[in-house]
Amino acid sequence: MQRFIEGLPKAELHLHIEGTLEPDLKFTLAARNGVSLPAGSVEEMRAAYDFDDLSSFLSVYYEGMSVLVTEDDFYDLTFAYLGKAHSQGVLYSEIFFDPQAHTSRGISFDTVIRGIRRAQEDGEAKLGIRTQLIMCFLRDMSPESAAETLTRSLDYKSWIVGVGLDSDERGNPPIKFSQVFSDAREAGYRLTMHCDVGQDDSVTHIWQCLNDIGVERIDHGVNSLEDARLVDEILNRNLTLTVCPISNSYVAGDTQASQIRQMLNLGMRVTINSDDPAYFPGYMTENFIVVQREADLSKSDLVRLSRNAFEAAWIDESERAGYVAALEAYAIA
Repeated sequence: MQRFIEGLPKAELHLHIEGTLEPDLKFTLAARNGVSLPAGSVEEMRAAYDFDDLSSFLSVYYEGMSVLVTEDDFYDLTFAYLGKAHSQGVLYSEIFFDPQAHTSRGISFDTVIRGIRRAQEDGEAKLGIRTQLIMCFLRDMSPESAAETLTRSLDYKSWIVGVGLDSDERGNPPIKFSQVFSDAREAGYRLTMHCDVGQDDSVTHIWQCLNDIGVERIDHGVNSLEDARLVDEILNRNLTLTVCPISNSYVAGDTQASQIRQMLNLGMRVTINSDDPAYFPGYMTENFIVVQREADLSKSDLVRLSRNAFEAAWIDESERAGYVAALEAYAIA
């Protein structure tokens, strides 16, 4: 089964590029840019990744971004992820990036996106992995800051497929950003939002995403299972949930594998993703392996999870058909 998972054609829809900053690259970039780090070695840094909730993770996550300064830094970060993803059978990925986390510390929007874009182009040319960018707004910053970021993004609209919302959910409900998401839709962006596992008012927040924002996907969204009416609405709209098992095990206490199994049984379009794999150690293959073992998934279940991601990807139908054909060929080989 592990060999089957390793070769399974995959699409990743929930991946924060800043969350792929591995400790060894962090030290390399720190030395390049003259940035001091609190840990003295890779081993010490990994040992410090001891998270038990979303807030404890975010404090370390944002601190680590200080080493990202130049366009080349963002290129190196992104290309390193693409190499890893390619080695694990990822054919297509939609990558979140957090421009406010960089512009708020004096790094220009242009520096961030141009470095990422160059790596995307090289990843497709050299590795054959296709990617698109989703720009996330930080929900613990103001709606005005999000609006400014949206305006700034329009110069690069052809490089960005959609917008999302991430960071600390406490006291920052989706409805807080309803206007900027309305403006983003008007600009032609696709819409998704994080509803993290086990947060205050999780079910209410998911309802807001559906009724007040009109999203096309929910990132995480496991708490939807607490409300049968909400499950029915998600099914009626054929919305996708991008679940991140290993990440869940750090910030929510367990992988939620049984909930993923339940979602499959209910016919929900659930997908498997790695979220921030440098901090919650495990890329796509490791996440599939964990869920398969804990939920006793069959090969057909695994293929269905992968198919769900390709079907939910923000791509045209001809491209989707090619990926699905590759998946089907693998499944019957």
